[in-house]
Amino acid sequence: MYCRAAWIFKEFEGYINASGEHGIVVFSLGSMVSEIPEKKAMEIADALGKIPQTVLWRYTGPRPSNLAKNTILVKWLPQNDLLGHPMTRAFITHSGSHGIYEGICNGVPMVMMPLFGDQMDNAKRIETRGAGVTLDVLEMTSEDLVNALKTVINDKSYKENIMRLSSLHKDRPIEPLDLAVFWVEFVMKHKGAKHLRPAAHDLTWYQYHSLDVIGFLLAIVLGVVFIVYKFCVFGYRKCFRKKGQAKKSPKSKVQ
Repeated sequence: MYCRAAWIFKEFEGYINASGEHGIVVFSLGSMVSEIPEKKAMEIADALGKIPQTVLWRYTGPRPSNLAKNTILVKWLPQNDLLGHPMTRAFITHSGSHGIYEGICNGVPMVMMPLFGDQMDNAKRIETRGAGVTLDVLEMTSEDLVNALKTVINDKSYKENIMRLSSLHKDRPIEPLDLAVFWVEFVMKHKGAKHLRPAAHDLTWYQYHSLDVIGFLLAIVLGVVFIVYKFCVFGYRKCFRKKGQAKKSPKSKVQ
């Protein structure tokens, strides 16, 4: 993953410079969460107002009435670039795979609020490695969020652990950007690299969808069913013929 902070809009750079020695906290629950219940939003806003850092919160819902001066609501933020800035102290995330890898890559301790899917598992993996704290977004209180943020920011072990994970993540023989450049040049050099082209492109439409295989297997199944049916009919007729003949034989003797 390419994790070097290349650029930051002047608007965000201004917030970072104004944060002073305390730095900033990046807060995003992903693009799927546009707003949260008013009561919960106010609890979160109350907690964010109790830390000295400037908080950049990606949130498109109604502005909480108790929002503190240190909390900036934005509809969008350059998440990876902000996480790559040396002034970023913590990352509040919903623990989506993309956000987790950006947090690891940039070495930022995390406060995780998993919502659904693989997010619970992602959060547990980071927490067990001492690189973040997990909170239940439905049950947590304002005090819980404050304590979690202070823990990951002030306890140096969280920063050390996430930097260790970052070092492991980025320790590879070739940088991802250089690898991408190599393969682009490789395809150009070998005029499309047809030897790497999947054989599926040479199949007919019915072969691609395995319709010929399905037809063959279906024919076998129908053939077996037909044979079984014929055997059953043959057995049934033979059995009832014998019974019919047995019933007729006594009458013929009486006559």
